[in-house]
Amino acid sequence: MSPDTLFQLASAAVLPGWVALALAPLARKWLVLASRCIAVLLSGLYVTLLVTGLAGDGPPPGAGFDTLDGVRLLLSSPQALLAGWVHYLVFDLWVGSWEAEDNGATGALPHWLLLPCLALTFLAGPTGLLLYHLLKAARKARA
Repeated sequence: MSPDTLFQLASAAVLPGWVALALAPLARKWLVLASRCIAVLLSGLYVTLLVTGLAGDGPPPGAGFDTLDGVRLLLSSPQALLAGWVHYLVFDLWVGSWEAEDNGATGALPHWLLLPCLALTFLAGPTGLLLYHLLKAARKARA
């Protein structure tokens, strides 16, 4: 399957997980579990992309994690870039599932306040996580 096709499939595959998190109050345990199952399945795709990418020609000379140019080179092939994208999708979905689970356990935020955190986690990972922690701290300080 082509990297473009896998990109489309992976990008679409996370959407039901995010919808499940948005609906979490209906059946939090099961909906969080559903989103995590999607993340785990996409983790399998990620590992497959890494293994097949390393089995080929491997990374280009100068590629690595020690310089910005090294990272650019590391992600220079379509397969490596796709692996990076899947990495992003998996971790953001997992963080969103943690936010929904943690909020259910602590009751820190009404669900309507969790929704912007989830949306930002989906679109800009750490921004949503930061917002979740800031809102949670602000609500705790007011209590």
